[in-house]
Amino acid sequence: MPDILRISLVFVLIVALLRKKWNIGYVLLIASAALSAMHLMPPAETLIVVRDAFTAGVTIKLTIALTSIKVFELVLREKNILSEMMNASKGMLKNKKAVIISMPILIGMLPSIGGAYFSAPMVDESTKGVRLKPEEKGFINYWYRHPWEYILPLYPGLVLASAVSGIGLRRLILANLAYAVMLAVTGYFFGLRKIKGGYPESRRVSKKGLLNFIPIAVVLALVVGLRVELHYALLASLAALFAFFRYRPKDILRALRHGLSADVIVLIAGVMLFKEVMEASGSVKNISDYFILKGIPLVPMLFLLPFITGLLTGITVGFVGSTFPLLLSLMAGQSVTGVHALGAVSFAFASGFMGVMLSPLHVCFVLTKEYFRADMWGMYKKVIPASLIIFATALAEYFILSRGGMQ
Repeated sequence: MPDILRISLVFVLIVALLRKKWNIGYVLLIASAALSAMHLMPPAETLIVVRDAFTAGVTIKLTIALTSIKVFELVLREKNILSEMMNASKGMLKNKKAVIISMPILIGMLPSIGGAYFSAPMVDESTKGVRLKPEEKGFINYWYRHPWEYILPLYPGLVLASAVSGIGLRRLILANLAYAVMLAVTGYFFGLRKIKGGYPESRRVSKKGLLNFIPIAVVLALVVGLRVELHYALLASLAALFAFFRYRPKDILRALRHGLSADVIVLIAGVMLFKEVMEASGSVKNISDYFILKGIPLVPMLFLLPFITGLLTGITVGFVGSTFPLLLSLMAGQSVTGVHALGAVSFAFASGFMGVMLSPLHVCFVLTKEYFRADMWGMYKKVIPASLIIFATALAEYFILSRGGMQ
């Protein structure tokens, strides 16, 4: 059976089970077993894949980060810090739209898996009293978290794309800037347009109110300013919060139990195992080789390879690392250089990230959907058209830069 057919069947299985509102972790565990069976992977090899998935450094970091985020949220809620932060934002920003998107944008600067789970409760808090469906709240939280991945050099996918392609990071950021701007614009039309009004002008923000931003400001300062990994930053912040609020040992244990829930464990197990099976089976690489052998022209290749890989993995580094070397060799064969090469790489990046944003494996999408208990298709009704507009922008920019590169 061809790899493209195997992957298509597994993807259909994933979407079908998610539509039935199955837990994403269990869905991915089933998909991993199905993909392994289709590739006739020997039991010994399967055990090695399971071991690698569960002992990988990223698995451990992700477990700590997601657990810490849930504990962090619990402390902020128990001590009314979240609600006070929202009150302060209302006083400073006045406009409801600005308040609602402020936290996803701010937290989105954290280059971490699972950050959407950090901003979700803040979006939920800021939309109280606003008539929004769970899918609309989910879209706002998910969408406005992601403009930074196009342009913020803290994100490893962007840095890797620059390194692999040999295109300067600054040039790539400037080429990608239009996509980040368009993301903000489409977010307004598909998520914010129906939200009206502001907050009372008489509202004043006290110094005490501003102090409520310190816990998140510390996390951002550690991660963005000092480049401390998110799980370390969260652990340090939690230790400080436990000390400041004088949590007793039994309260700390209760908070940790809340964070390390069965849903978190199953989610991480499913995501990491599926990614390992995809890599061990050679599915992504074989699909790339398939398109190359068919002699498909450059533009469809620049779109299809990153898009499909992003869709299947849900991770930016995944599509950059697995498809950019192939695309660059293809570009070299067609003597694509200069501004044309910049346009090609930027377009490939936008195509891959479109796949990531549409992927049901994207952890931010999964966590947002689960937090708001939103319908998957209800969110896709907004994500798909918004993504297509950004893709149209990328395609137009590619042809503009390509024409400039050929002059």
